[in-house]
Formats: sequence, structure tokens, C-alpha cells
Amino acid sequence: MTKTALTAILAAILALPLASPVLAAEHRHEDGTTHSDSHDHGTKAPAKGKVADTPATRAFKEASMRMHGDMEIRYSGDVDRDFAAGMIPHHKGALAMAKVALQYSKDPEVRSLAEAIVKAQEAEIAQMEAILKRTDPAKK
Repeated sequence: MTKTALTAILAAILALPLASPVLAAEHRHEDGTTHSDSHDHGTKAPAKGKVADTPATRAFKEASMRMHGDMEIRYSGDVDRDFAAGMIPHHKGALAMAKVALQYSKDPEVRSLAEAIVKAQEAEIAQMEAILKRTDPAKK
């Protein structure tokens, strides 16, 4: 490999962190549409032909955004601690979504499932919080 090629590769690698905010500024949705972070996330009127979000949909979206943000943990290198730290927000997201279902759903099967999820997730969150306390590096 020539010195010029190596220099070009290194320059490209070093430029990646500078490009990542630009790349991260646009999100692609499951339906293929995109939006940038400069949007106001659902407060505008729906596009022509689209239905406005219901209160339940807005609550689901809010819970999902919070969950995904909270799952961006600082890894410790301790697999047990990192598992619990990452799964707690995941379970809290499931708990929040189940509570939305309980607030808005009239379907007995959905409500029953949501109730079971609340009970299970609360117990598992408590268990993982205990693991975090047990694996706290400040206590070692």
C-alpha cells in the first residue's frame, strides 16, 4: 500500500466522528419516511392522507423514545452490571407501554396481557436494581 493511500484511509477514519452528527441527524422510519432532529416530533398537523396520532400513539412514542435514550448506558466492563443497567430501561419501557394499553384499551385480552406485563416487569426491575446494588464498584 502506498503512503498516499494509507494517508487517505487514515484521513477518512479520522473524519468519521465529525460526520456522525450529520449522519445521526436524519432518522428513517419503518414506513420508509425520514425526518431530521430539527423537527418538532409530532406536534405538526399530519401530512395529507395521514391520520393524526391518537393520545395512545403519542404516549407509546414518548415511552419508546425515553426507553431508547435511557438504554444508552455507560458500559462498565462487568457483564452482570451492564446487563442489568441496559435491561432496566428496556423493562421500564415495556412497563410504560403496558400502562398505556391499560389506560386506553378496551380489549379484555390486551388488558389482561398488559396487567401481567406490569406485574412481571416490576418484579424483574426490582431484581435487576438489586443486581446493580450488589455489583456497585464503589462498594468493592
